[in-house]
Amino acid sequence: MGEPVDLMEYQAKELFAKHGVPVTTGIVVEKAEDAEAAAEQLGGVVVVKAQVKAGGRGKAGGVKLAKTPAEAVEHARAILGMQIKGLTVHRVLIAPAASIEEEYYFSFLLDRSNRTYLCIASVEGGV
Repeated sequence: MGEPVDLMEYQAKELFAKHGVPVTTGIVVEKAEDAEAAAEQLGGVVVVKAQVKAGGRGKAGGVKLAKTPAEAVEHARAILGMQIKGLTVHRVLIAPAASIEEEYYFSFLLDRSNRTYLCIASVEGGV
């Protein structure tokens, strides 16, 4: 069994795209001021998403909808530097907002006690 891969959302999207899996675009920024240009480039209405290796980012306030590029800066300013499950947010993903018809959640985990992988799937999305 190889080493487990632990990626942030933007890294996983890059990996999927490299292998032909369709993913939404996004721009990673480390400074709140850069969120405005990223939002403008992506069409204005975006989602600002904390990039930390932890679940529950949305419930912790680390995922916010921005209806304007200026609002994207405000949200990025609020999210950058915050703590989510003991991890400091150093970068955010600026992603175009999408109209979601259906949402599913899949997770593959390493089950160390049984030395195998575990897949969790839900029709309830990631929450």
